[in-house]
Amino acid sequence: MRYLAYFQSYTNTYGPLEVLRARFEEALSVDSVLGLVIATRPDCMTPDLYDYLAALSHSAFVMLEFGIESTCDRTLKRINRGHDFATACLAIREAAARGILVGGHVILGLPGETREEILAQAPTLSALPLDVLKLHQLQLIKGTAMAEEFRNAPEHFHFYSVDEYIDLVVDYLQLLRPTIAVERFTAQSPKELLVAPDWGLKNYEFVEKLKRRMRQLGVRQGDKFVMAPYI
Repeated sequence: MRYLAYFQSYTNTYGPLEVLRARFEEALSVDSVLGLVIATRPDCMTPDLYDYLAALSHSAFVMLEFGIESTCDRTLKRINRGHDFATACLAIREAAARGILVGGHVILGLPGETREEILAQAPTLSALPLDVLKLHQLQLIKGTAMAEEFRNAPEHFHFYSVDEYIDLVVDYLQLLRPTIAVERFTAQSPKELLVAPDWGLKNYEFVEKLKRRMRQLGVRQGDKFVMAPYI
């Protein structure tokens, strides 16, 4: 057994380079750890950190995973993300230009986004040098600002049923560049923290349903892929 150390929660590049270097290299010092996956925000990177991770990638597996969440600036402003889509594009290109593997994370179903806007993400993201993409459905968590917004104005939200979301993902995948590896399709929050939606499905159960639907339709990722203009 070999492992990748996943720095997942919060922003794992927020700190002085010497502190980050010590943490990453401590993880790599474990015999069974072959590399790092570092989740972070696109607005929390520096040129020195890019250069350090690029050098590190010559001796270990290194992937940066950026929280993109949406390609729509209107949405990013509404959810108080604190950066625009251009910032995510710049971060992805900076990492890829240095030979670092790049992953992205998006949330499907954010308030105010239409189905057409969500599907338009796929060719837009495909034009970026992304190696990996994670898709998650919108989930509302107790105690968050968005959960409070939902309590006060539920008409602003649309929660996809399982079948609706499967059809959305099937259409999304067909528009996505086939060389992007899709690592996840759903998130699974603790039931006691979840406001909505409660599908009652494990991640692997959803994947099986998705694969079955794609086989029924005879479709694959990239079937309708057309490269979007440079962004």
